[in-house]
Amino acid sequence: MKYRMRPGLVVASALLGAGLVTTSAASAAPATSAQGTAPACVKRDVIKHRKYVKVANNCSETMHLKVVIDWGNDSPCLTYQPGEQWEWNWGRGSYGKVVTC
Repeated sequence: MKYRMRPGLVVASALLGAGLVTTSAASAAPATSAQGTAPACVKRDVIKHRKYVKVANNCSETMHLKVVIDWGNDSPCLTYQPGEQWEWNWGRGSYGKVVTC
């Protein structure tokens, strides 16, 4: 599983066997339970056969988001500022949705 953020294409090390790449603007959200599907201002580009999703926070406010993978490991719940985008790759399961958390 890989996780990359892009405002400046920052590369970091793996986290618990999943490739987690972030920038300093992202931080762990205090609550980790899913609250519901992310709003339409959160853009999702999914390529299911490559087990890849790119998510962009096009909302005017900060969002706490995670990618839900059916029958696999979800991404961590992180905080993203308006305009930030990131990528998530997974090894097992299939894309479910992006949720607020």
